[in-house]
Amino acid sequence: MKYIGLLLLSLNLLIACDEALPHLEEIHERGELRVLTRYGPTSYYVKGEELAGFEYELAQKFAEHLNVKLKIIVPDNLADILSLIEQGKADVAAAGLTITPVRQDKIRFGPVYQEVTQQLVYRQGTKRPKDITALSNGQLEVVASSSHVEQLLSHQQEVPELSWTGNTELDSSGLLELVQLEMIDYTVADSNEIAANRPLFPELQVAFNVSEPQALAWAIPLSEDNSLYEEIVFFFNEMDESGELDLLIEKYYGHIRRFNYVDTRAIHRKILTHLPRYQRLFEQAGIDNNIDWRLLAAVSYQESHWDPKAVSSTGVKGLMMLTLDTAKQMNIEDREDPLQSIPAGAAYLASIHRRLPEQIDREQDRLWMALASYNIGLGHLEDARVLAQNDGANPNLWSDVRKYLPLLTKKKWYQSTRYGYARGGEAVRYIENIRRYYDILVQSPSTMAIIEDSTEPEKPDLPASL
Repeated sequence: MKYIGLLLLSLNLLIACDEALPHLEEIHERGELRVLTRYGPTSYYVKGEELAGFEYELAQKFAEHLNVKLKIIVPDNLADILSLIEQGKADVAAAGLTITPVRQDKIRFGPVYQEVTQQLVYRQGTKRPKDITALSNGQLEVVASSSHVEQLLSHQQEVPELSWTGNTELDSSGLLELVQLEMIDYTVADSNEIAANRPLFPELQVAFNVSEPQALAWAIPLSEDNSLYEEIVFFFNEMDESGELDLLIEKYYGHIRRFNYVDTRAIHRKILTHLPRYQRLFEQAGIDNNIDWRLLAAVSYQESHWDPKAVSSTGVKGLMMLTLDTAKQMNIEDREDPLQSIPAGAAYLASIHRRLPEQIDREQDRLWMALASYNIGLGHLEDARVLAQNDGANPNLWSDVRKYLPLLTKKKWYQSTRYGYARGGEAVRYIENIRRYYDILVQSPSTMAIIEDSTEPEKPDLPASL
């Protein structure tokens, strides 16, 4: 009987092994690729009604390669991403993960697709720390469970007084914003994340490199089953050989590498070199839609720097950066044609302005909220207004609503909204930039000289100074 029991046990184990499908076959059986990622400009985000992000688009291409649907899963923090992939709760973690020895003991990494360097970030106008030993007098905060913590631990062996706080709630973008707002002195972030966030936080400066270049890769659960790993290797080889990987990197990082902070001198220079080509179009569009032409010019400068061939990573194009859907809605065929783009952008902004609730009765409030909607969509603006109202603030005042837009990046807040996650803080900074550009256009002697040399249009019914 004893031997029969052992035989039955062995047979059960063999049956169980036979029932366990290879990982790749399991994905095909369920028809779905489950991918862990994180919100942020280098991974996955929503702009308007479009999904975008380097990691998202790469994962989408892999799902198409497998001929299955893509399911994106966004855990609360980086520690959860690492824990879930280690436990096999998802197929792939595509979240800009650095390959480190500590992580390699728990998860398996695919091919390297990018290299980054960890960098120490501080705010312009404060004293620049020269090296790691100069951080003892400031507050250093990093993402908990990140490769940055591992790197700092290695530095601590040589600099025992080095200390930091591990933040379990914010990602690198959130900590970079805290540095911008002077709420902390320093943080450590990867070079690609810093580059992606600098247009949003222009006061950030890199003090020094904290690490040597490090490799980024997708992660999968540790297993003796090589089926998914081999398919990922094959996919990345194909992407590399076809040039698609380079095109994707250029799409999301090429413009960032060329980014320079747009200061007052830059816009004054473009007022002389670029604006004269399009001024009459802005003027006429302003008359047709009852909008100050200089405000339209400021919006266009924020959107495209007055480059009619401008194209964003999400596919919006032209001087007014119109989506394909908006172009169809406004009945234009060529978004890169200034003769079509400027009138369409102005008419679209005016239509948003009209569609705002009547309760927003102050013109300036309506204007800023229309511009916020132009940037992130009416739905996300309405979500922020609802959050404001539920919190006892005034949903009809821009000064109140602007405080709630950034909350749309935080799960605690956006999970209760109709349209979900949005980079609301970007909309706030978008409007701040437009106001600054508008003031420059209104006050610039160069602009005034241009106006005197042209037929001045009828003044729209909007305040002369915003």
